[in-house]
Amino acid sequence: MIDLAQAFARDGAVLVKGALTASQVARLAQGVDENLAAPSSRAIVASGPNDPGRFVEDFRCWQDNPAYSDILFTSRLGEIAAQLMGSRTARLHHDHMLTKLAGTRQATPWHQDQPYYNIAGRQNVSFWIPVDPVPRDASLEFVAGSHLGPWLMPRSFMDKQARWFPEGTLADLPDIDADRDAHDILGWAIEPGDAVAFHMLALHSAPGSATLRRIFSARFVGDDARHAVREWKTSPDFPGLSETLPDGAHFDGPLFPLIWSEIET
Repeated sequence: MIDLAQAFARDGAVLVKGALTASQVARLAQGVDENLAAPSSRAIVASGPNDPGRFVEDFRCWQDNPAYSDILFTSRLGEIAAQLMGSRTARLHHDHMLTKLAGTRQATPWHQDQPYYNIAGRQNVSFWIPVDPVPRDASLEFVAGSHLGPWLMPRSFMDKQARWFPEGTLADLPDIDADRDAHDILGWAIEPGDAVAFHMLALHSAPGSATLRRIFSARFVGDDARHAVREWKTSPDFPGLSETLPDGAHFDGPLFPLIWSEIET
């Protein structure tokens, strides 16, 4: 893990081979299928009506999805997260299901995740965990080193609106696809059981998918993470959270369970 942690600090994204066992992958696939069959009120369709496939997302389902809970609390993800973050603790911030049905053309545009969130601090990591094989040409891509900053303007994926920060307060993203050779772009073919781990400020994107691509993502925060109260709706949203967790406070409480710690209690 030392080499992976060093690569994570340098590049902002790494492939963790064998993060889950075969039985854990099967359990996770069951959870994703149950989530798709009965989405929460937070679920969205992130593809247009004319797309021959469908891109479905859902958020913060672990408390109602036993398979998700099993994976989060019994797998190695928390320990791996802490090691990559250089943190003594790993706390769940939220889970995120992302499924592109076979034939989905909708790409996920280049973006950073952290500006959409209510998170301040540098110690964070997201896992992108497929339960289906993902070929390199359908996989998540990253600009190596982009997690070092700066923050760039988050926009809605479908209509490119600045809903999170006022126009002009953050620089816009460069057109990475217009000159891919100018950037150090990382990406991997991924087998079930593998996980891509990336920093929430790493610039990343994903194409559509010719085959079914079911993804479970777990977002962790470390010792230095703090609640950043926003004046706008974050993604995902935590309605009423600022009433119990003030701005600048450590994430704590039942919404943000401690998954792994090296600190004796």
